[in-house]
Amino acid sequence: MSGPVEVEVEGRPLRLSNLDKVLYPQAGFTKAAVIDYYTRVAPAVLPHLRGRPLTLKRYPNGVEAGHFYEKQCPSHRPDWVRTAPIAIRSEDRIVDFCLAEDLATLVWLANLADLELHTSLSLATPIERPTAMVFDLDPGPPADVLTCARVALALRDLLGPLGLEGLAKTSGSKGVQVYFPLNVETSYAETKPFAQAVAQLLERRHPELVVSSMRKSLREGKVLVDWSQNDQHKTTVNVYSLRARERPTVSTPVMWEELEAALEAGDPEQLAFDSEAVLARVAERGDLFAPLLEWEQPLPRL
Repeated sequence: MSGPVEVEVEGRPLRLSNLDKVLYPQAGFTKAAVIDYYTRVAPAVLPHLRGRPLTLKRYPNGVEAGHFYEKQCPSHRPDWVRTAPIAIRSEDRIVDFCLAEDLATLVWLANLADLELHTSLSLATPIERPTAMVFDLDPGPPADVLTCARVALALRDLLGPLGLEGLAKTSGSKGVQVYFPLNVETSYAETKPFAQAVAQLLERRHPELVVSSMRKSLREGKVLVDWSQNDQHKTTVNVYSLRARERPTVSTPVMWEELEAALEAGDPEQLAFDSEAVLARVAERGDLFAPLLEWEQPLPRL
C-alpha cells in the first residue's frame, strides 16, 4: 500500500493516504480514482452540498466490506472544515454535522472513503424548511429502473398541471428519484403530508404499478413511491454522489426525454451511469440539476 501524500487543495493542506487501495474490487477502482472523480465533479456537486448537513457513509475497506454512517463530523477533521449543530430528536442530542463547502473538504471526505454523500432536504439554517420535495422510487423485483421511469413520468404528469415542475435523477442503484424544487417559505409539516397524499393518489390511479405503503410484502413487481424522505431527520443521496455498488455508479440527473427513450427502447442500461460517463455528461451538458437550487415553486393546497 502506498504511503501518505501531502497535497494542497485551494490553499488547504491535506494528507492523503492509501491512494492505491481498491475500493471497488470488481472495477479495480481505487481511492485515488474516488478522489479524482470528486475533484473533477466538484463544480457541479458543491452547489448542492453547500450549507446542508452531511451524513457520511464510509467504506474504509471498500464496497464489498462493511460500512458505517457518521453523523457527527469526525473530531480529527481539519480546523477549516465547517460544521453545523443540529438537534437529533430520536437521540436527544446535538450533533455537529459536516458541511461540504469547498473542494478541499470534498477531497478530505473522499480520503475518508466517504463514498456516498447523503444530505438533508433543507439547509442547516433553517433546518425546519425544506428547499425541495422528493419522491424516492424504489422497485420491488421483478420491477426495475424502467418501471421506476414509468412511475416518474406519471408523477410528472400528475403534478405538472398543479404548477410543480420536477427534476429526475437515477438513484445510482436500482431506482429513480424525482425532486420538486420549492425554495419558498414552507415546512416539512406541509411537504410530508402532501407527498404522502400524492403517493396514495398515484397508487389509486396505478394499482398495478405503485405502492405507497412501506410494507415489503406489498412491493413485489411494483414501485414504492417513498414519500417519507420528506422529513427533517432523514437524508437522501445527493446528486452526483457515487454509490457503493459493484462498479462506481453515480446518482445522475436525467432529462425526461431520456426516461422516455429508455422506456421505448426497453433498455435499463440507458439509465445506468458510472463516474466517467457522468463527468462526460457534465462537461457536455453542465449541471442538469441546477434548477433545483433556483426554481421557486409554492406547494399547492391539498
